Amino acid sequence: MKIRFLLLIVSLFSLPAVLPAREFHIAPSGDDRNSGTLTKPWRTLEGARDAVRAWRRAGPAKAREAVTVWLRGGVYPLARTFELTKEDGGTAAAPVVWAAYPGETVRISGGREIPAAAMGAVREAAALKRLPPEVLAHVLEVDLRALGVTDFGTHRQFGHGQPVVPAPLELFWNDTALPLARYPNTGAIAIGAIVEPGSMPRTGDYSNRGGRFKYTDPRHARWVGVPDVWLQGYFNHGFADDKIRIAAIDPAKEEVTLASPHLYALGSGQNYNQYVALNLLEELDEPGEWYVDAAAGRLYLWPPGDPVAARVTVSVVEQALVALDHVSFCTLRGLTIEDGRALGLAIEGGSDNRIVDCTVRNVGTAGILLGQGARQTFPGITADDYTGVAVSREIGSFHSHLYLDTVWERDAGERHVIQGCEVYNTGSGGIFLGGGSKKRLEPGHNTVTDCRIHDFSRRNKMGASGIVVDGCGQRVVHNEIYHADQHAIFVHGNEHLFEFNHIHHVALNSNDVSAWYLGRDPSDQGNIVRHNFFHEVGRADRKWMMGVYCDDATAGVLVEGNVFYRVASFGTVYSNGGHDIVVRNNIFIEGYGPAYQLKSMWYDFGQASIPYYFGEKGIYTKRLTRAVDIRQPPYSERYPLLRNWLDLLPDGKTYVGMRPMRNVFDSNVLVKHEETVRLVGKHAQTEFGENLHTQKDPGFVDAAKLNFQLKDDSIVYRELPGFKRIPFEQIGPRPVSVRR
Repeated sequence: MKIRFLLLIVSLFSLPAVLPAREFHIAPSGDDRNSGTLTKPWRTLEGARDAVRAWRRAGPAKAREAVTVWLRGGVYPLARTFELTKEDGGTAAAPVVWAAYPGETVRISGGREIPAAAMGAVREAAALKRLPPEVLAHVLEVDLRALGVTDFGTHRQFGHGQPVVPAPLELFWNDTALPLARYPNTGAIAIGAIVEPGSMPRTGDYSNRGGRFKYTDPRHARWVGVPDVWLQGYFNHGFADDKIRIAAIDPAKEEVTLASPHLYALGSGQNYNQYVALNLLEELDEPGEWYVDAAAGRLYLWPPGDPVAARVTVSVVEQALVALDHVSFCTLRGLTIEDGRALGLAIEGGSDNRIVDCTVRNVGTAGILLGQGARQTFPGITADDYTGVAVSREIGSFHSHLYLDTVWERDAGERHVIQGCEVYNTGSGGIFLGGGSKKRLEPGHNTVTDCRIHDFSRRNKMGASGIVVDGCGQRVVHNEIYHADQHAIFVHGNEHLFEFNHIHHVALNSNDVSAWYLGRDPSDQGNIVRHNFFHEVGRADRKWMMGVYCDDATAGVLVEGNVFYRVASFGTVYSNGGHDIVVRNNIFIEGYGPAYQLKSMWYDFGQASIPYYFGEKGIYTKRLTRAVDIRQPPYSERYPLLRNWLDLLPDGKTYVGMRPMRNVFDSNVLVKHEETVRLVGKHAQTEFGENLHTQKDPGFVDAAKLNFQLKDDSIVYRELPGFKRIPFEQIGPRPVSVRR
C-alpha cells in the first residue's frame, strides 16, 4: 500500500506543471455504463473518450478543467483507430492526459491473441504434403477463422520509389516479431547472371516487364508451382531494396522470372545483390517460423517456446492504431501501442501534444507519424513522373511526394514532443517528424528526445529510417538509434538540430547509405549535427558507406563536436560537391575509410547528369527558383551565400553551384586512421585548418568500453589548443530525473 502510494506521488510529480483537477478511470474489467471513478471504471477507450466529452459539454467550467484519464493495467483491444479530435484537447492551463496507472502495464492492441488451446497438430491435407516431413512433429496448426480472424491481409510489392503498404497478418511471440517462413534462415542468396533485366521505370520504361535471372541455389527447384512466393533484396543498387513476387521458376534453365519490374531493372555482380525467399510453407523448418494459408484460414507455427507460457498475437487492424487529429495540449503517457498492420500513432495538426514514456512496437509500417503522408496516383512504379495526393494516417508515398514537392507542408502541427519513448520492431521506419514551413522558413519546434529507436526496418529498408525529418526547425536530441540495414536519420528541410544522439550498428546490409543523410537540395540549409556518438556504421567490405552523408550538392551543414568510431568505408563525413560544409572539433577513430571525403561531382562522375540537375527543367532549377527562390526573401536574407548558386561563371556554361566552395575541415582529431582525407575531382575545395593525427590513444577515459571522453590531461588539449571539450557524458537518452 505504501509502495503504491509512493508510485502515485512520483507519477503525479512527473505530469505537466498544472495538476489535474478532474480524474477518470478506465479498466478492462470495467463497464462503459459506469461513472468512471476508481471503483467504477469505464471499460473501453472509446467509451471513456465519449463520456469525457459529454462531461466537458455539461458546463463552461468543466470545459476549462484539466483532465486525467487513468488506464488500469491490461489489454485494450482495438477494432479500428482510437481517435482523439479537437474537442478532446486541452489548453496550457488545463491539459488533457491519458496515462497508464502507476506501476501497471497498459497495452493498446491492434491484434488478436491466440490461446495455446487453439494450437494443435497439423491436420490439413494440403499442409501435410507441403511441410517438410521432419518438422511435422514440431509445427502446430491454428484455425484463425474459428477465432474470428478472417482478414489475413495481402502480400504486396514494396520498395525503393514505391508506396509503403500495410503488412499482411503478422505473428508476435512474447512481444517479438517472428519471421515469416523463408529461405535461407540466415544470410541471403546471390543473384546470378541477368538473362533479361526487365523494364526500368526509373528511366520512363513503363512496359511493366519483370526481369529474369539465373538462380545460384538449387533449392529454387523445390518451389516450382508454389503460389505467392516473394523475393526481397537488393536487385540492382545497394540502396534500393524491393520485394517482388516470383512469376515462374524454370528448373531446367535454372532461372527465375519476376512478376513485375524493379525500379532500376535487374543487376548483379556486387556482394549486396542478393535476396531471401519469403512466404514458403515448404521452408518452415526452424523454431519461430510461421506461415498463413489464406485459402484454408490456417496458421502454421513452429513455436520457439512453450505456448502455454507465451503471449501469442496476430496483427489485425490495418489502420493507424491511435490518432490525434488536430488535438492540442494532450499527453499520452506510459502506454504501449502494438500489434497493428500499419501505423502505431498518427498526429496531425494541433500543438503542444506530448507522447511520453510510451512504447510503440510490432507494427507493419512506421511507429509514429507527425503530419500527413501521401497516396500515389500515377499508375505504376516511378520516380520523376510521380503524381499523388496528401492523405492522413498513412506513410504511403511520403518520400516520392516530398521529392516532387520539397516545400510540402504536411500539417504536422507545432511544439509537439515525443520523449522517453521506445519505438521498435516496426516494418517501415521509426518516427516521421515534420512541421513548420520550409518555404517561409518558419520553425515547427517539434522534438524527439530521450527515445530509443531500433529494429525499425523489418520490411522496407530505403527511407525506413529511425527518424525521418522534414520541414523547418525540428529537434532530434538525446536519442539512441540502432540496428538497421540503412539510414538512422534521413533529413529534408532547414535548420534542424541533431544533438547528443547515440547512433550505432546502422547501414549494415546495403550500399550507398549512411547514419545521417541529406541530399539533392542546396536550399536545405542550416542543419546542425553536433555532439553525437556514431559507431559501427557500415561495413568495411561495402564500397559506399558513409557516416554523415551530404549528398548531391548538399550545402550549409555544420558537423561539430561529434565522436566517430569505426564508421564508414567511403567517408566518415562525405560530401558530393557540397558548399559550406563545416567539419570541426570532431574525433575520428579507426574509420573504415577516409575521415573526410569531398567529391567535386560535376568534374567527376556527375558530368553526364548536369542537364538533369541544372537545365531549365532540372531539379535544382525547380527547387531553387520555383519551390523556393534563393534570390528573394526569406532565403536571400537568411542564406546570402546561396543567392548566386545558379549564376553562370564567365565561361557561360559553368554554374557557381558546380564548384564546391567554403568547405572547412578544422580542429579535428584523427586517431588510427589509415586514410584521413580524400579529395576527388577538379575544384574539390576545402580549407584545412590545424588538425591532429595520431596512431596512439590520445588520452581517452576508457576506449575499451567505448568511453571516448578525453581526460583533462589529454595530448589533444596541448597539441591542438583550439579543441573544445566534447560533452561525451551527455550523449544518449537521459535518466528521467535529469530530463524532467
